[in-house]
Amino acid sequence: MAASAHGSVWGPLRLGIPGLCCRRPPLGLYARMRRLPGPEVSGRSVAAASGPGAWGTDHYCLELLRKRDYEGYLCSLLLPAESRSSVFALRAFNVELAQVKDSVSEKTIGLMRMQFWKKTVEDIYCDNPPHQPVAIELWKEKNLDDKAYRNIKELENYAENTQSSLLYLTLEILGIKDLHADHAASHIGKAQGIVTCLRATPYHGSRRKVFLPMDICMLHGVSQEDFLRRNQDKNVRDVIYDIASQAHLHLKHARSFHKTVPVKAFPAFLQTVSLEDFLKKIQRVDFDIFHPSLQQKNTLLPLYLYIQSWRKTY
Repeated sequence: MAASAHGSVWGPLRLGIPGLCCRRPPLGLYARMRRLPGPEVSGRSVAAASGPGAWGTDHYCLELLRKRDYEGYLCSLLLPAESRSSVFALRAFNVELAQVKDSVSEKTIGLMRMQFWKKTVEDIYCDNPPHQPVAIELWKEKNLDDKAYRNIKELENYAENTQSSLLYLTLEILGIKDLHADHAASHIGKAQGIVTCLRATPYHGSRRKVFLPMDICMLHGVSQEDFLRRNQDKNVRDVIYDIASQAHLHLKHARSFHKTVPVKAFPAFLQTVSLEDFLKKIQRVDFDIFHPSLQQKNTLLPLYLYIQSWRKTY
């Protein structure tokens, strides 16, 4: 499908670095990936291994991220060495929570598992405190109702409570307490939540579920059934365009703080590379959310992430 006029509204999305070969970067992301251990791990919970030094817990977190949050895994590799293991554990915990809804068939069971994780956090603080305080706000139980967001604001609020909270904790792990960094984290987290909702649309549709904001769907006269049928009409693509544009705006807002955010905070925001990559891809396919290319991994993503880290920007 040819690109529509949608793309002209966004303007160019910057991804890729001119003059890359002007100097040789130091040991990078691919080398770090090769050095990391990679044993196969069963699908057991993180909580199955007890004690701060239990054998296999680090491997489990790495493998869980590599399989379930590959982009977050790559970004975490580029954090300072002294903070990396804490962020791996934090993101692995987030993945465990994210899997609750998709791994249960009844809401009651899901609520029990969420309660289990709440109790787990309490136990960590009482019996085995981590090196840095982890105070993530667990997902609201109402999310287990599987209801679509009524409007884009609800989606942004959910993203703030999950993705942005994860970034706040990452900043804390890095020892950063800065208002401008917090503002950037808020916008990046919201962009991440919106993009995640878009990327998951084909998967949710296969399960007869649609979570896209209802107000935007109604604005364009699109029903949930249109997404369940994988309708590719202009009205459906207009819905995706409006939602993706909101993620694009959040990235722009986050970057407006670039000059005032401490450089030390930039590694926490490397997720902007994968977000921008997705937004560029969806723009190229004229906002066809079901286009097969959107489900393919970008094999150059590790390189783009390393370059962004090397440039000390986000």
